[in-house]
Amino acid sequence: MQLPWLAPGAPLPDPALSWGPADPVPGLLAGGGALDVPTLLDAYSHGIFPWFSDDQPILWWSPDPRMTLAPAAFRLHRSLRKVLQSFRADARCEIRIDHDFDAVIRACSAAPRHGQSGTWIVPDMVAAYGALHRAGHAHSVETWIDGELVGGLYCVAIGRAVFGESMFARRTDASKIALAALVSLCRRHGVARIDCQQNTAHLASLGAEEMPRARFVEHVGRARGEPGPTWRFEPVYWSELLPARSSTAL
Repeated sequence: MQLPWLAPGAPLPDPALSWGPADPVPGLLAGGGALDVPTLLDAYSHGIFPWFSDDQPILWWSPDPRMTLAPAAFRLHRSLRKVLQSFRADARCEIRIDHDFDAVIRACSAAPRHGQSGTWIVPDMVAAYGALHRAGHAHSVETWIDGELVGGLYCVAIGRAVFGESMFARRTDASKIALAALVSLCRRHGVARIDCQQNTAHLASLGAEEMPRARFVEHVGRARGEPGPTWRFEPVYWSELLPARSSTAL
């Protein structure tokens, strides 16, 4: 099956045309094109995302099935619950949104990946998502301790359609704290699903599950037209995952 090759500015193919299980690379949809803001918004609006290495051209993907996490189904394991309780109670710890997006995506690009020798967050991707951030459609959720950025993640958002991209940690559990904060924010603002793109055992352990691509694309089509979250984290949002603190608590 021949892979469609796109000129910059050309429309992306229907995601239903991506390669299937019998093709060389399942989920691959097209190559070429550009990483400008309009193309990225069009791609995400139809369940498509770019993913390629430094020695490859731009490649566009739309896997079937699609891994997604419903914030309402997030599994807060006991160990992470304890971490979040300590984090919430410590005045030195805070969650910041979009405080230093560029630092977060650079850290994600440098973070080692299990079983991978390089990164897919190549310089062109860093620049592209920086532009998407400045356009208001890419956000960072950041874990700060003692005034230091120690972990975080970045995501794409169009209305209430939220797409997780990558995370990093410089301290134990720092990326998990950022993910829990994103889940709390999404619960508070009625976001039904967070796209996770690929199936991993770690995501499945947190409650993520696969869904047919057609149903995922339908979800995105609805959610992208709904009012999006306010991308600001308030400490009260932790109550979406943790019991509210007593007013008499120290």
